[in-house]
Amino acid sequence: MARHGGKGPRSARKQQGSGGHSGAEMVKHRGFPGRMPGTDFQFTIRRAAKEGASRILRRERYADRRAVDRAADRAFMTALWEHFGEEPFVRGNLDAGRLSWLIGREVVAVDDPFDPQDYNALMRVDRAVAEASFPEIFAENTAMGWRDEDDWDGVDDADDTAGDGDAGRGGSNRGGRASA
Repeated sequence: MARHGGKGPRSARKQQGSGGHSGAEMVKHRGFPGRMPGTDFQFTIRRAAKEGASRILRRERYADRRAVDRAADRAFMTALWEHFGEEPFVRGNLDAGRLSWLIGREVVAVDDPFDPQDYNALMRVDRAVAEASFPEIFAENTAMGWRDEDDWDGVDDADDTAGDGDAGRGGSNRGGRASA
């Protein structure tokens, strides 16, 4: 599940230097979406700030937030879950503003003490809290709102009454569509 190139977060930290306020080096999470599709909600930054990383501050999510703001939280949490799973990850180029909506709840610090202005700070997704806040992300076969790739025809194989589905054939159709 964790797609960080086989390198653990600690090796990525060592590779990038000491970090903190003085170092403007940061890990770039390749393959992580840069923004929420179709919006200007930013998920990553392009380069480290010369004056150091922006501070991550816990922001309260009130019930009257706009639907698009809640959708951005859900999309960012989905991206974190799909990219890192429960594995610890380095903050790197993840946007401080977007992390601020999740920190201390769905995303927790691994480092003690946690430095909210360190590009190399370690964090992880707290699955129990994230699942309570965003159950749709963790529902089976619904990551990013897409169906399972086996369900290409839109017919539930268990309910396939035409008799031409995969039910009873054994195995799955991961390689593509079934031949007629």
